[in-house]
Amino acid sequence: MAEGMSVKHLLYFSPGTGSFPLFGFNGTFMSSLQVFFFLLFLLQWGRVAMDPFSQLILLISVVSFCTFQWLFHSVSPWASSRISPGFLKLSHKQKIEWNSRTVSTLHALLVGLFCLYILFFDEAVNQDPVWGDPTLVKINVSITTGYLISDLLLIFYYWRAIGDKFFVIHHLAALYAYYYVLGQGMLPYFANFRLLAEFSTPCVNQRWFFEVLGYPKASKPNMTNGVLMAVVFFLVRIAVMPVYYSRMCSVYGTEAFYKVSFGGRSAWIFSSICLDIMNVMWMHKIARGCYKVLRSRRKSKPEIQENGKTD
Repeated sequence: MAEGMSVKHLLYFSPGTGSFPLFGFNGTFMSSLQVFFFLLFLLQWGRVAMDPFSQLILLISVVSFCTFQWLFHSVSPWASSRISPGFLKLSHKQKIEWNSRTVSTLHALLVGLFCLYILFFDEAVNQDPVWGDPTLVKINVSITTGYLISDLLLIFYYWRAIGDKFFVIHHLAALYAYYYVLGQGMLPYFANFRLLAEFSTPCVNQRWFFEVLGYPKASKPNMTNGVLMAVVFFLVRIAVMPVYYSRMCSVYGTEAFYKVSFGGRSAWIFSSICLDIMNVMWMHKIARGCYKVLRSRRKSKPEIQENGKTD
């Protein structure tokens, strides 16, 4: 422990003040390493009661946590300032959200592609959606777990910039559901299937990037992304519902189904229904917004053609 640093300093937490003394965290990658080594200490402390694969899964979660912290604090600001000059003109709060969304996009692409691979090539999970060999699914979920914990930490620390009660509830609910996947290896097919929704995240984030950079809503890049966002959102969150729930119905009432604990069944079914209700509501809003922009674009075309000028 550093000279002059007491237990009180280690445990004190004051979000939004520019310092995060929890475990000595001050918002830098080096301080994230302190959290990393603390989590490794927990791994070492509990290794006697854990099998080697469970230790590997915990290690992947820890490495995932540190990687996404590094991407947020170091890689995103460095790369963004070189790729998009407009990044340097953003306010401090906007830069925080920019970095958060950049990391979110990278996580979505990584986990989404891994999810597709499992969906198409993992025969064990596809044949037995409730108790099939969850090895690859656990690895994918452990990556997401590390990301969710990292994002929660950033949300609490930068609450004034990116604080959102909905995201806190979403992350905690997801971590609760992942507990059953990582801890008991149940429902691997359904846990993996849900990660398909991550493919809609990049377009949603890109919409915010265009907005903060000052792109007009009727601009071609913004409209193209808007249409793509609506299409992808529909495909990975709405169109897949019949496949998901038909698979759920096919295992309902079977011996494998009743081997799942009551808590696991409740978390699975209740969270699925609640999540898809929200997906339908979001899809409705996205579709309406997309329709309004396309309609306004069509109305503006005759005026542009009459005077022969373009914006």
